[in-house]
Amino acid sequence: MNAPLHNKPYLIRSDAEALEVAEHLAESFASEASQRDRERLLPHIELAQFSQSGLWGISVPKAYGGAGVSSVTVAKVIARISQADGSLGQIPQNHFYALEVLRINGTPEQQARLYADVLNGQRFGNALAELGTKTALDRNTRLERDGDKFRITGRKFYSTGALYAQRIPTLAVDEHGVGHLAFVPRNAAGLEIIDDWTGFGQRTTGSGSVVLSQVPVAADDVVPFQSAFERPTTVGPFAQLLHAAIDTGIARAAYEDTLKFVRSNARPWIDSGVDKASDDPLTLKAIGKLVTQLHATEALLEWAGEFVDAAQANPTAESVAQASIAVAEARAISTEASLNIASKLLELAGSRGTLAHHNLDRHWRNARTHTLHDPVRWKYHAVGNYYLNDTLPPRRGTI
Repeated sequence: MNAPLHNKPYLIRSDAEALEVAEHLAESFASEASQRDRERLLPHIELAQFSQSGLWGISVPKAYGGAGVSSVTVAKVIARISQADGSLGQIPQNHFYALEVLRINGTPEQQARLYADVLNGQRFGNALAELGTKTALDRNTRLERDGDKFRITGRKFYSTGALYAQRIPTLAVDEHGVGHLAFVPRNAAGLEIIDDWTGFGQRTTGSGSVVLSQVPVAADDVVPFQSAFERPTTVGPFAQLLHAAIDTGIARAAYEDTLKFVRSNARPWIDSGVDKASDDPLTLKAIGKLVTQLHATEALLEWAGEFVDAAQANPTAESVAQASIAVAEARAISTEASLNIASKLLELAGSRGTLAHHNLDRHWRNARTHTLHDPVRWKYHAVGNYYLNDTLPPRRGTI
Protein backbone atom coordinates (compact mmCIF):
# COMPACT_ATOMS: atom_id res chain seq x y z
CA MET A 1 0.00 0.00 0.00
CA ASN A 2 1.17 3.50 -0.75
CA ALA A 3 1.69 5.59 2.37
CA PRO A 4 -0.93 8.37 2.18
CA LEU A 5 -0.09 12.05 2.03
CA HIS A 6 -1.70 13.72 5.03
CA ASN A 7 -0.83 17.26 3.97
CA LYS A 8 -0.26 19.08 0.73
CA PRO A 9 3.42 18.80 -0.25
CA TYR A 10 5.80 21.64 0.42
CA LEU A 11 5.94 24.08 -2.49
CA ILE A 12 9.52 24.52 -3.67
CA ARG A 13 10.00 27.91 -5.33
CA SER A 14 13.52 27.96 -6.79
CA ASP A 15 16.38 25.88 -8.17
CA ALA A 16 18.50 26.58 -5.11
CA GLU A 17 15.74 25.45 -2.79
CA ALA A 18 15.22 22.25 -4.79
CA LEU A 19 18.89 21.36 -4.42
CA GLU A 20 18.83 22.17 -0.70
CA VAL A 21 15.77 19.98 -0.10
CA ALA A 22 17.32 17.14 -2.14
CA GLU A 23 20.51 17.29 -0.07
CA HIS A 24 18.60 17.09 3.20
CA LEU A 25 16.37 14.26 1.97
CA ALA A 26 19.27 12.27 0.53
CA GLU A 27 21.06 12.27 3.85
CA SER A 28 17.97 10.71 5.41
CA PHE A 29 17.49 8.14 2.63
CA ALA A 30 21.12 6.96 2.71
CA SER A 31 21.00 5.61 6.26
CA GLU A 32 18.92 2.52 5.47
CA ALA A 33 19.54 2.21 1.73
CA SER A 34 21.73 -0.87 2.10
CA GLN A 35 19.13 -2.66 4.21
CA ARG A 36 16.34 -1.82 1.77
CA ASP A 37 18.41 -3.29 -1.04
CA ARG A 38 19.53 -6.37 0.87
CA GLU A 39 16.05 -7.28 2.13
CA ARG A 40 14.09 -5.73 -0.76
CA LEU A 41 12.10 -3.50 1.56
CA LEU A 42 9.80 -1.46 -0.66
CA PRO A 43 10.25 2.26 0.13
CA HIS A 44 6.62 3.31 0.68
CA ILE A 45 7.44 5.48 3.68
CA GLU A 46 10.45 7.06 1.98
CA LEU A 47 8.37 7.84 -1.11
CA ALA A 48 5.75 9.55 1.02
CA GLN A 49 8.53 11.71 2.47
CA PHE A 50 9.90 12.26 -1.05
CA SER A 51 6.49 13.46 -2.23
CA GLN A 52 5.92 15.60 0.84
CA SER A 53 9.23 17.36 0.20
CA GLY A 54 7.82 18.93 -2.97
CA LEU A 55 10.60 17.57 -5.20
CA TRP A 56 8.18 15.70 -7.46
CA GLY A 57 6.65 19.00 -8.53
CA ILE A 58 9.79 21.01 -9.30
CA SER A 59 9.44 20.77 -13.10
CA VAL A 60 5.88 22.15 -13.11
CA PRO A 61 6.11 25.50 -14.94
CA LYS A 62 5.84 28.70 -12.96
CA ALA A 63 2.72 29.64 -14.93
CA TYR A 64 0.97 26.66 -13.34
CA GLY A 65 2.20 27.26 -9.79
CA GLY A 66 5.41 25.26 -9.81
CA ALA A 67 9.06 26.20 -9.50
CA GLY A 68 9.80 25.55 -13.18
CA VAL A 69 13.38 24.60 -12.34
CA SER A 70 15.98 24.00 -15.03
CA SER A 71 16.76 20.59 -16.48
CA VAL A 72 20.20 20.96 -14.91
CA THR A 73 18.57 21.17 -11.50
CA VAL A 74 16.24 18.22 -12.11
CA ALA A 75 19.27 16.15 -13.14
CA LYS A 76 21.23 17.20 -10.05
CA VAL A 77 18.29 16.32 -7.80
CA ILE A 78 18.00 12.87 -9.39
CA ALA A 79 21.77 12.34 -9.11
CA ARG A 80 21.80 13.30 -5.42
CA ILE A 81 18.90 11.01 -4.53
CA SER A 82 20.47 8.21 -6.61
CA GLN A 83 23.68 8.65 -4.66
CA ALA A 84 21.73 7.97 -1.48
CA ASP A 85 19.69 5.12 -2.96
CA GLY A 86 19.88 4.13 -6.62
CA SER A 87 16.36 2.73 -6.64
CA LEU A 88 14.79 5.81 -5.07
CA GLY A 89 16.58 7.96 -7.61
CA GLN A 90 15.15 6.01 -10.54
CA ILE A 91 11.53 5.87 -9.36
CA PRO A 92 10.65 9.49 -10.32
CA GLN A 93 12.42 9.36 -13.70
CA ASN A 94 9.30 8.44 -15.65
CA HIS A 95 7.23 10.86 -13.57
CA PHE A 96 9.35 13.74 -14.88
CA TYR A 97 9.32 12.18 -18.35
CA ALA A 98 5.52 12.14 -18.40
CA LEU A 99 5.47 15.77 -17.25
CA GLU A 100 7.74 16.69 -20.17
CA VAL A 101 5.37 14.96 -22.61
CA LEU A 102 2.51 16.86 -20.97
CA ARG A 103 4.40 20.16 -21.26
CA ILE A 104 5.04 19.63 -24.96
CA ASN A 105 1.85 17.95 -26.17
CA GLY A 106 -0.84 18.55 -23.56
CA THR A 107 -3.61 21.09 -23.96
CA PRO A 108 -3.68 24.02 -21.52
CA GLU A 109 -6.66 22.37 -19.78
CA GLN A 110 -4.81 19.05 -19.42
CA GLN A 111 -1.72 20.82 -18.17
CA ALA A 112 -3.61 22.85 -15.58
CA ARG A 113 -5.41 19.80 -14.18
CA LEU A 114 -2.52 17.30 -14.16
CA TYR A 115 0.05 19.82 -12.95
CA ALA A 116 -2.30 20.65 -10.07
CA ASP A 117 -2.51 16.93 -9.24
CA VAL A 118 1.27 16.74 -9.08
CA LEU A 119 1.55 19.81 -6.85
CA ASN A 120 -1.05 18.18 -4.60
CA GLY A 121 1.17 15.13 -4.22
CA GLN A 122 0.27 12.70 -6.99
CA ARG A 123 3.09 10.55 -8.34
CA PHE A 124 3.12 9.31 -11.92
CA GLY A 125 4.54 5.89 -12.73
CA ASN A 126 4.73 4.45 -16.22
CA ALA A 127 3.50 1.65 -18.44
CA LEU A 128 5.58 2.19 -21.56
CA ALA A 129 7.74 -0.80 -22.47
CA GLU A 130 6.56 -4.25 -23.51
CA LEU A 131 8.11 -7.69 -23.76
CA GLY A 132 7.92 -9.83 -26.88
CA THR A 133 7.54 -7.10 -29.50
CA LYS A 134 9.54 -7.19 -32.74
CA THR A 135 11.56 -4.13 -31.75
CA ALA A 136 11.85 -2.03 -28.61
CA LEU A 137 9.81 0.69 -30.35
CA ASP A 138 6.83 -1.53 -31.22
CA ARG A 139 3.71 -1.58 -29.02
CA ASN A 140 0.83 -4.04 -28.91
CA THR A 141 -1.21 -2.22 -26.27
CA ARG A 142 -4.38 -0.88 -27.89
CA LEU A 143 -6.29 2.35 -27.33
CA GLU A 144 -9.87 1.93 -28.56
CA ARG A 145 -12.66 4.49 -28.71
CA ASP A 146 -15.69 3.68 -26.54
CA GLY A 147 -18.27 6.44 -26.84
CA ASP A 148 -16.91 9.60 -25.23
CA LYS A 149 -13.98 7.75 -23.61
CA PHE A 150 -11.33 5.16 -24.47
CA ARG A 151 -10.44 1.66 -23.32
CA ILE A 152 -6.92 0.25 -23.09
CA THR A 153 -5.91 -3.40 -23.38
CA GLY A 154 -2.37 -4.72 -23.12
CA ARG A 155 0.47 -5.84 -20.88
CA LYS A 156 3.53 -3.82 -19.89
CA PHE A 157 6.84 -4.55 -18.19
CA TYR A 158 9.74 -2.46 -16.82
CA SER A 159 7.00 -0.27 -15.36
CA THR A 160 9.28 1.60 -12.97
CA GLY A 161 7.36 3.44 -10.28
CA ALA A 162 3.91 2.12 -11.23
CA LEU A 163 3.73 0.17 -7.99
CA TYR A 164 3.90 3.43 -6.03
CA ALA A 165 1.97 5.79 -8.31
CA GLN A 166 -1.43 7.43 -8.22
CA ARG A 167 -1.51 7.66 -12.03
CA ILE A 168 0.05 5.32 -14.58
CA PRO A 169 0.94 7.10 -17.84
CA THR A 170 0.41 4.32 -20.38
CA LEU A 171 1.65 4.23 -23.97
CA ALA A 172 -0.96 2.73 -26.30
CA VAL A 173 -1.58 2.83 -30.05
CA ASP A 174 -4.88 3.67 -31.72
CA GLU A 175 -6.50 2.00 -34.74
CA HIS A 176 -4.10 3.89 -37.02
CA GLY A 177 -1.03 2.72 -35.09
CA VAL A 178 -0.42 6.19 -33.63
CA GLY A 179 0.94 6.30 -30.09
CA HIS A 180 -0.77 8.19 -27.24
CA LEU A 181 0.04 8.60 -23.56
CA ALA A 182 -2.95 7.95 -21.31
CA PHE A 183 -2.71 9.17 -17.71
CA VAL A 184 -4.60 6.23 -16.20
CA PRO A 185 -5.77 6.55 -12.56
CA ARG A 186 -4.36 3.88 -10.25
CA ASN A 187 -7.85 2.74 -9.19
CA ALA A 188 -9.20 2.34 -12.73
CA ALA A 189 -11.26 -0.84 -13.30
CA GLY A 190 -9.31 -3.55 -15.11
CA LEU A 191 -5.88 -2.18 -14.14
CA GLU A 192 -3.58 -4.63 -12.34
CA ILE A 193 -0.07 -3.80 -11.12
CA ILE A 194 2.06 -6.87 -10.40
CA ASP A 195 5.18 -6.71 -8.23
CA ASP A 196 7.19 -9.23 -10.28
CA TRP A 197 10.42 -7.26 -10.72
CA THR A 198 13.32 -9.62 -9.81
CA GLY A 199 16.36 -7.76 -11.12
CA PHE A 200 19.56 -8.29 -9.12
CA GLY A 201 20.01 -4.51 -9.02
CA GLN A 202 17.70 -1.52 -8.58
CA ARG A 203 15.72 -4.00 -6.53
CA THR A 204 13.08 -1.68 -5.07
CA THR A 205 12.12 0.36 -8.15
CA GLY A 206 8.86 -1.54 -8.61
CA SER A 207 9.74 -2.14 -12.27
CA GLY A 208 7.31 -5.00 -12.77
CA SER A 209 4.22 -5.65 -14.85
CA VAL A 210 1.09 -3.65 -15.56
CA VAL A 211 -1.87 -5.51 -17.05
CA LEU A 212 -4.71 -3.54 -18.64
CA SER A 213 -7.97 -5.31 -19.42
CA GLN A 214 -10.39 -2.96 -21.16
CA VAL A 215 -9.34 -0.20 -18.77
CA PRO A 216 -11.57 2.88 -19.20
CA VAL A 217 -9.83 6.23 -19.55
CA ALA A 218 -11.36 9.64 -20.05
CA ALA A 219 -10.63 11.38 -23.33
CA ASP A 220 -9.15 14.38 -21.53
CA ASP A 221 -6.62 12.06 -19.84
CA VAL A 222 -5.13 11.09 -23.23
CA VAL A 223 -2.21 13.15 -24.58
CA PRO A 224 -0.56 12.73 -28.01
CA PHE A 225 2.77 10.94 -27.70
CA GLN A 226 4.12 9.97 -31.09
CA SER A 227 4.00 13.52 -32.42
CA ALA A 228 6.59 14.52 -29.80
CA PHE A 229 9.13 12.61 -31.92
CA GLU A 230 7.84 13.72 -35.30
CA ARG A 231 9.03 17.28 -34.70
CA PRO A 232 11.99 18.68 -32.75
CA THR A 233 11.21 18.40 -29.02
CA THR A 234 13.23 17.68 -25.90
CA VAL A 235 11.26 14.61 -24.79
CA GLY A 236 14.08 12.25 -25.82
CA PRO A 237 17.14 14.13 -24.53
CA PHE A 238 15.35 15.11 -21.31
CA ALA A 239 14.54 11.46 -20.57
CA GLN A 240 18.12 10.39 -21.28
CA LEU A 241 19.52 13.22 -19.17
CA LEU A 242 17.73 11.79 -16.14
CA HIS A 243 19.04 8.30 -16.89
CA ALA A 244 22.56 9.76 -16.98
CA ALA A 245 21.84 11.43 -13.64
CA ILE A 246 20.90 8.10 -12.06
CA ASP A 247 24.19 6.52 -13.15
CA THR A 248 26.14 9.59 -12.06
CA GLY A 249 24.61 9.35 -8.58
CA ILE A 250 25.43 5.64 -8.35
CA ALA A 251 29.01 6.40 -9.43
CA ARG A 252 29.34 9.04 -6.71
CA ALA A 253 27.97 6.61 -4.09
CA ALA A 254 30.48 3.91 -5.10
CA TYR A 255 33.32 6.42 -5.00
CA GLU A 256 32.40 7.67 -1.52
CA ASP A 257 32.22 4.09 -0.23
CA THR A 258 35.60 3.39 -1.83
CA LEU A 259 37.17 6.23 0.14
CA LYS A 260 35.59 5.03 3.38
CA PHE A 261 36.83 1.49 2.91
CA VAL A 262 40.36 2.38 1.86
CA ARG A 263 40.70 4.78 4.80
CA SER A 264 39.84 2.02 7.27
CA ASN A 265 43.51 0.99 7.78
CA ALA A 266 43.14 -1.93 5.42
CA ARG A 267 46.50 -3.28 4.25
CA PRO A 268 47.26 -3.15 0.51
CA TRP A 269 47.04 -6.35 -1.50
CA ILE A 270 50.77 -6.51 -2.13
CA ASP A 271 53.76 -5.85 0.13
CA SER A 272 54.67 -2.38 -1.03
CA GLY A 273 56.43 -1.36 2.17
CA VAL A 274 53.49 0.63 3.57
CA ASP A 275 51.17 -0.22 6.43
CA LYS A 276 47.96 1.28 5.07
CA ALA A 277 46.22 0.98 1.75
CA SER A 278 45.71 4.75 1.84
CA ASP A 279 49.52 5.13 1.50
CA ASP A 280 49.96 2.50 -1.21
CA PRO A 281 51.06 4.13 -4.50
CA LEU A 282 48.97 1.76 -6.62
CA THR A 283 45.89 2.51 -4.54
CA LEU A 284 46.54 6.25 -4.81
CA LYS A 285 46.79 5.94 -8.59
CA ALA A 286 43.51 4.02 -8.69
CA ILE A 287 41.72 6.62 -6.57
CA GLY A 288 43.11 9.39 -8.75
CA LYS A 289 41.74 7.77 -11.90
CA LEU A 290 38.34 7.19 -10.26
CA VAL A 291 37.86 10.74 -9.04
CA THR A 292 38.96 12.16 -12.39
CA GLN A 293 36.40 10.03 -14.20
CA LEU A 294 33.73 10.95 -11.66
CA HIS A 295 34.39 14.69 -11.96
CA ALA A 296 34.28 14.43 -15.76
CA THR A 297 30.96 12.61 -15.52
CA GLU A 298 29.43 15.20 -13.20
CA ALA A 299 30.67 18.05 -15.40
CA LEU A 300 29.26 16.46 -18.56
CA LEU A 301 25.92 15.91 -16.85
CA GLU A 302 25.63 19.61 -16.05
CA TRP A 303 26.89 20.58 -19.51
CA ALA A 304 24.31 18.32 -21.18
CA GLY A 305 21.55 19.74 -18.98
CA GLU A 306 22.41 23.23 -20.21
CA PHE A 307 21.91 22.07 -23.81
CA VAL A 308 18.53 20.58 -22.86
CA ASP A 309 17.53 23.85 -21.22
CA ALA A 310 18.53 25.77 -24.36
CA ALA A 311 16.54 23.38 -26.58
CA GLN A 312 13.49 23.62 -24.33
CA ALA A 313 13.60 27.40 -24.67
CA ASN A 314 14.03 27.27 -28.46
CA PRO A 315 13.31 23.82 -29.94
CA THR A 316 14.71 23.57 -33.46
CA ALA A 317 16.13 20.63 -35.37
CA GLU A 318 19.66 21.80 -34.59
CA SER A 319 19.14 22.73 -30.91
CA VAL A 320 17.40 19.43 -30.14
CA ALA A 321 20.13 17.52 -31.99
CA GLN A 322 22.80 19.37 -29.98
CA ALA A 323 20.97 18.48 -26.77
CA SER A 324 20.64 14.83 -27.80
CA ILE A 325 24.34 14.57 -28.62
CA ALA A 326 25.44 16.30 -25.41
CA VAL A 327 23.20 13.99 -23.40
CA ALA A 328 24.49 10.95 -25.31
CA GLU A 329 28.02 11.92 -24.28
CA ALA A 330 26.94 12.28 -20.65
CA ARG A 331 25.03 9.01 -20.79
CA ALA A 332 28.01 7.17 -22.24
CA ILE A 333 30.52 8.39 -19.68
CA SER A 334 28.11 7.96 -16.76
CA THR A 335 27.59 4.34 -17.80
CA GLU A 336 31.31 3.68 -17.85
CA ALA A 337 32.00 5.62 -14.66
CA SER A 338 29.32 3.90 -12.60
CA LEU A 339 30.43 0.44 -13.70
CA ASN A 340 34.14 1.15 -13.37
CA ILE A 341 34.01 2.84 -9.97
CA ALA A 342 31.64 0.24 -8.53
CA SER A 343 33.87 -2.55 -9.79
CA LYS A 344 37.05 -0.89 -8.53
CA LEU A 345 35.44 -0.54 -5.10
CA LEU A 346 35.21 -4.32 -4.85
CA GLU A 347 38.74 -4.75 -6.18
CA LEU A 348 40.23 -2.36 -3.61
CA ALA A 349 38.11 -3.73 -0.77
CA GLY A 350 39.19 -7.29 -1.52
CA SER A 351 37.26 -10.31 -0.30
CA ARG A 352 35.96 -8.37 2.72
CA GLY A 353 34.06 -6.15 0.34
CA THR A 354 31.94 -9.11 -0.71
CA LEU A 355 30.68 -9.80 2.81
CA ALA A 356 26.90 -9.51 3.08
CA HIS A 357 26.92 -7.02 5.94
CA HIS A 358 28.97 -4.56 3.87
CA ASN A 359 26.70 -4.99 0.81
CA LEU A 360 29.21 -3.03 -1.25
CA ASP A 361 28.26 -4.99 -4.34
CA ARG A 362 24.91 -3.18 -4.48
CA HIS A 363 26.51 -0.26 -6.33
CA TRP A 364 27.78 -2.52 -9.11
CA ARG A 365 24.46 -4.41 -9.23
CA ASN A 366 22.54 -1.13 -9.44
CA ALA A 367 24.85 0.28 -12.12
CA ARG A 368 24.89 -2.90 -14.18
CA THR A 369 21.10 -3.17 -14.09
CA HIS A 370 20.30 0.45 -14.88
CA THR A 371 22.96 0.93 -17.57
CA LEU A 372 21.31 -1.86 -19.57
CA HIS A 373 18.31 0.43 -20.12
CA ASP A 374 19.54 1.19 -23.65
CA PRO A 375 22.85 0.21 -25.33
CA VAL A 376 25.62 2.71 -24.69
CA ARG A 377 27.43 1.60 -27.86
CA TRP A 378 24.78 3.42 -29.89
CA LYS A 379 25.48 6.63 -27.97
CA TYR A 380 29.02 6.65 -29.31
CA HIS A 381 27.73 5.81 -32.79
CA ALA A 382 25.38 8.80 -32.74
CA VAL A 383 28.06 11.12 -31.36
CA GLY A 384 30.62 10.03 -33.94
CA ASN A 385 28.15 10.31 -36.80
CA TYR A 386 27.18 13.82 -35.68
CA TYR A 387 30.71 15.19 -35.43
CA LEU A 388 32.21 13.35 -38.39
CA ASN A 389 29.33 13.38 -40.87
CA ASP A 390 27.10 16.21 -39.58
CA THR A 391 24.30 13.63 -39.26
CA LEU A 392 21.57 14.57 -36.81
CA PRO A 393 20.64 11.82 -34.36
CA PRO A 394 17.27 10.09 -34.66
CA ARG A 395 14.43 11.53 -32.59
CA ARG A 396 13.53 8.91 -30.05
CA GLY A 397 13.62 8.36 -26.31
CA THR A 398 16.81 6.30 -26.36
CA ILE A 399 19.16 8.96 -27.81
